[in-house]
Amino acid sequence: MVNQTLKQEIVQLEADFCFALSDPTRIYILYALNEHALNVTELTNELGIPQPTTSRHLKVLRERGLVETERQGTVITYRIADQRIIQALDLLRASMRDRLTQRANLINEIA
Repeated sequence: MVNQTLKQEIVQLEADFCFALSDPTRIYILYALNEHALNVTELTNELGIPQPTTSRHLKVLRERGLVETERQGTVITYRIADQRIIQALDLLRASMRDRLTQRANLINEIA
């Protein structure tokens, strides 16, 4: 049996992971990095957001292990740490789509 402290640590790790996914900008960043590795400037240009905002979101993603970095001179390139992150986002999206379809069908039945 897993002790209570270990359970709490696991749940906290899950909460930290979910926090990283709780901001739309971070999700956009993850999908952009799914296409190819990018540096901060490239991400800033691709997403049309200020560079400090991009850096702040990348820091959250990096701290939680969702992205990895590679330094080449002064340029730091970011990439998805684990492809299953995108698979998880896609599963969430499919689940939401199904719920929306279900709700729309309910509304149609009532109307």
